Amino acid sequence: MAAPCGRSCRRSWAALVPAALLCLAAWAAAEPGTAPDAVPGTAEFDVRPGGVVHSFSRSLGDYSCTFTYSAQGGTNEQWQMNVGTSEDNGLFSCTIWRPQGKSYLFFTQFKAEVKGAKIEYAMAYSQAAAGAQSDIPLKQEEFEITDTTVSHREGKFRFELSKLVIVAKNPRDEL
Repeated sequence: MAAPCGRSCRRSWAALVPAALLCLAAWAAAEPGTAPDAVPGTAEFDVRPGGVVHSFSRSLGDYSCTFTYSAQGGTNEQWQMNVGTSEDNGLFSCTIWRPQGKSYLFFTQFKAEVKGAKIEYAMAYSQAAAGAQSDIPLKQEEFEITDTTVSHREGKFRFELSKLVIVAKNPRDEL
């Protein structure tokens, strides 16, 4: 499992996660005055209920991120996916979220998969930050992380998902 880690690697995460987030913020700010869906790397998509498995993917150079899910209840919800890389192309990030914060759909399954990189950090949230609300992480037993995927844990996942964050490292950077 790639995350969470013990005390020994917290210092590494203290540098890695902010660096990836700064990269994404700088990238989004590169085109001031444009709508979020017009910024390269950010795309809107509908999360559709009905119990059918759906997927949405974004690619950036040698990297890709695919979100696969099945949901029930309500109507379509507008979600976003942002993919980005660090300046040196050594880190790849993929963030999938509902901009309004909390999803009202019941997710029966989810999986986010990255290609071209190995997951170094990942977190799933039942509520995404919006307005005065903060991110609320899922309990660690509700999801599992492998080298390339973040997915629900059968029998433990409580059907709530509003955000996924993945930071992955280019395996070619490791010697």
